Amino acid sequence: MSRPPLDGVVVADFSRVLAGPLATMTLADLGARVIKVERAGSGDDTRRWTPPASPRGGTYFDSVNRNKESIELDLSDDGDRSVAASLVDRADVVVENFRSGTMERLGLGYDEVRSRNLRVVYASITGFGPAEGAALPGYDFVVQALGGLMSVTGDADGEGMKAGVALVDVLTGKDVAIGVLAALASRAATGEGARIEVNLLSSLQGALANQAQAWLGAGSLPGRLGNIHPSIAPYQTLRCSDGAIAVACGNDGQFARLAATIGMPELASDERFATNPVRVANRAALEVILESTLADQPASHWEQLFTAAGVPAGHVATIAEGIDLAESLGLSPTIELRDSDGVPAGRQIRHPISWTPLFRARADAPPHLGQDSTRIRRWLDERPTPIEKGSS
Repeated sequence: MSRPPLDGVVVADFSRVLAGPLATMTLADLGARVIKVERAGSGDDTRRWTPPASPRGGTYFDSVNRNKESIELDLSDDGDRSVAASLVDRADVVVENFRSGTMERLGLGYDEVRSRNLRVVYASITGFGPAEGAALPGYDFVVQALGGLMSVTGDADGEGMKAGVALVDVLTGKDVAIGVLAALASRAATGEGARIEVNLLSSLQGALANQAQAWLGAGSLPGRLGNIHPSIAPYQTLRCSDGAIAVACGNDGQFARLAATIGMPELASDERFATNPVRVANRAALEVILESTLADQPASHWEQLFTAAGVPAGHVATIAEGIDLAESLGLSPTIELRDSDGVPAGRQIRHPISWTPLFRARADAPPHLGQDSTRIRRWLDERPTPIEKGSS
């Protein structure tokens, strides 16, 4: 086994809730030592976001905090603030998602930290940026609304809907991790760190992809289409005898195979459906024809036939069924965690990157609040001086 790619990297994690903790868990999964700074007495808000619950609080908290150490600090206390300063002086990476200006008021802002630690990679996460949007609270749900995602999510004749997971926070966390990794690569060449600023609104807009470009490039304002694709047909859910199946015909060849599979090969040469642009224009008529045939059999029947014919399709599964599918495909989607005392602590979804050559990945359960405070304080007492750190 090789060394983990981020072995030796120390991350001071001042973030809470989802975007920041997801970013730092990504770094921890890749071998970094992540020290999570939590509010004394209460910790990360998501410890209390229940149900469902776990021995550490909420399963929400567990989902983005494995492989970390926890230290309780009261940043309004001079002594604890001094401990925090020692931590950022020792860190390779600092991640924070306080309101803009908070870290500066605490004496832990980028300029002050960099003056003592030239190599620091300092990542700040906000909802709407550090300037005019600094006072706006950065909640995923609100950003989905204001950023346009809800305008393209939901049924055409219904109200805007949020995604079924805090998608903007997840996207932002991944952007932060990408930025940190790029900054560490740059530091290896220059010897100097960097400041990274990521906001939820920009991460969402970067992920709107073709939908945003439809407006910017063609002046076409997308709307809600339910499970229908604005530019491809059939690329949607279709009703079978027992429920829906998702069918994704990305080209004319796949549509021809679908038509043959349902016993209607003539559809592929029908002038209304022969090419994708005319299928999009005649989508409603095509949907009626397809669903009238699919209604004769359950979704599993059609899924099997379509897959065999090379037509992308799948029934609308539960999360549990999705995990079972990944396991059946040999993707090893979960990992078994262990508590600090070695006791099994349940399963989690593993980090999605598979690495060659293999390295021994950690599988530590999310920490109990403050479980590592004493050990971390002892370690910080042995820290190098700021001058040594900044001049290395």
